[in-house]
Amino acid sequence: MTILVTGATGKVGRNVVTGLLAAGRTVRAISRSPQRAGLPEDVEVLRADLADPATLRAALDGVEKVFVFPTAPDGTRALTAAAAQAGVRHLVLLSSTVPGYPKPNPISDAHLAHERIVQDADLPWTFVRPGGFMSNDLAWAHSIRSAGVVRDPCPGSAVALIDERDIAAVAVAALLDDTHVGQAHEITGPRSLTPVQRTRILARAIERPLRFETLPAAEFTEVVTSQGYPPEYATAMLDFGEHFATTPGPVHPTVERITGRPPYTYADWAAHHTTHFR
Repeated sequence: MTILVTGATGKVGRNVVTGLLAAGRTVRAISRSPQRAGLPEDVEVLRADLADPATLRAALDGVEKVFVFPTAPDGTRALTAAAAQAGVRHLVLLSSTVPGYPKPNPISDAHLAHERIVQDADLPWTFVRPGGFMSNDLAWAHSIRSAGVVRDPCPGSAVALIDERDIAAVAVAALLDDTHVGQAHEITGPRSLTPVQRTRILARAIERPLRFETLPAAEFTEVVTSQGYPPEYATAMLDFGEHFATTPGPVHPTVERITGRPPYTYADWAAHHTTHFR
């Protein structure tokens, strides 16, 4: 069985590839620059572009299942249409828990759009809905290395961030077992933690004192927009922060139920990434 992995060079995608290879599956990946993909030699890497249906048809030839890492909605639409034409029998979409957030916002809307596109393709699907990624805290690495400080706009926002290895493990399980078809798996880490608490854990991991500073909302918005996101995304993230400061994010047992092992803790993740912060 050949499984196509999109987004294979990212933090989640690389772990999906590793998990599928360990399970003895044939793995294909697509990239606009295959020569720079840096994937294991057992992976067939084809040049493909979600904006070019012809390349997608070739990439999907003989593929039974696809891990869908969403980019733009048009790309997801092109991929799912090509998958339907190729006879793919299962799509596993990396989504997010934010579609269940009570207040409408552009981040939730974007993830919902991808889910609807996949559902409209009339193919068997599974949604993997992680909360926030622990790896998002790598954004703190520069300020930690240079000044021993973590700056975040929402010091009291408690969320159960999840390790990308756990996200990938659930995705791999869904790709290998058709009993996951039609399910939306909401997955989190084992404990809701605030940025202040995570700063303390990082300090222990790198054996260095760290201090926390509240980042002004206006400065946070400047950071977000400088990365190419619209201001509405910054507003949505600040809204998330306010919400989870009064209502801590839920902790779901899904990772252990599906994988048979507990999810990685934030301390586990920090220990795995100390070189980024030292």
